[in-house]
Amino acid sequence: MDNLAQVEKLHAKKQALFSEIGKVIIGQREIIEHQFISLLCRGHVLLEGVPGLAKTLLIQTLSDVLDLSFNRIQFTPDLMPSDITGTEIIEDNTETGKRAFQFYRGPIFSNIILADEINRTPPKTQAALLEAMQEHKVTTGGTTYTLEEPFFVLATQNPIEQEGTYPLPEAQLDRFMFNLFIEYPSAAEESQIVKTMTGHTAFDLQHVVTREELIQFQELVKNVPVADNVVDYAVDLVGRTRPKDERSPKFVRDWLDWGAGPRASMYLVLGAKARAVLDNRPTPDIADIQALVKPVLRHRIITNFNAEADGIKTDEILARLISEGK
Repeated sequence: MDNLAQVEKLHAKKQALFSEIGKVIIGQREIIEHQFISLLCRGHVLLEGVPGLAKTLLIQTLSDVLDLSFNRIQFTPDLMPSDITGTEIIEDNTETGKRAFQFYRGPIFSNIILADEINRTPPKTQAALLEAMQEHKVTTGGTTYTLEEPFFVLATQNPIEQEGTYPLPEAQLDRFMFNLFIEYPSAAEESQIVKTMTGHTAFDLQHVVTREELIQFQELVKNVPVADNVVDYAVDLVGRTRPKDERSPKFVRDWLDWGAGPRASMYLVLGAKARAVLDNRPTPDIADIQALVKPVLRHRIITNFNAEADGIKTDEILARLISEGK
């Protein structure tokens, strides 16, 4: 199957995916699309939202529709790295009478991982998950185990309750492709949610994309051609977030301590490729880059005291960068 035929197939799968997920999840189309884009790009997502917005249900439904294995890990202060990766246990061999170590795989060995409230566990345990995210491997007892593809981590944080938490360092935040904010539903959507969830509705979900198809679509996204001017736009925009860069405008130098690195440029271009093929277009344009600037960059730029004093948020700075860069 040639690339154009695969693009058309992926576009059709997107429509079916929204239809199936819409049986359970009311609204949140942009969040769902960004999660699917991240999956196609082999990225990971950091999702922020207050309790009760169906973050767990959303990712569970996505895994069901994609026919992928799913595990939820509730992060707590006493969670150990071995609780995530797995542990070795001494077992007796009934045939030989000898004892040997047997590795029991942890919940990380799944296609989709929901890392619930990742900032509630100490840095050592956070690092165990983030290493697996980066390498797609787990090493224990001198043996390396490869995680099955596709491998996708969605980590959640509660933005309003920070007591007793361990904020992720900037270097670890950079491992996430997207930082998404899940908002409250509209009044109409909330009414529909209440009617659906307080009745006897049974959800009959169909598998839309198989594991093998998803891996093929990931390869398709990598092979999508991109015009030089689109790449240059992404690189220039990311460069303008760096206060010490000669391209940065005055408001960036006034409000930011640090800007984004090259990984941001790569994720912008890769995400733009996925967004284009999902819309049944053979190549991305600058509008695709602009649409992904906030989720890709908001966790990669660091505001300073001046921005805090002026009440300036990262999304406002990014919106201004887009508008002034046209």
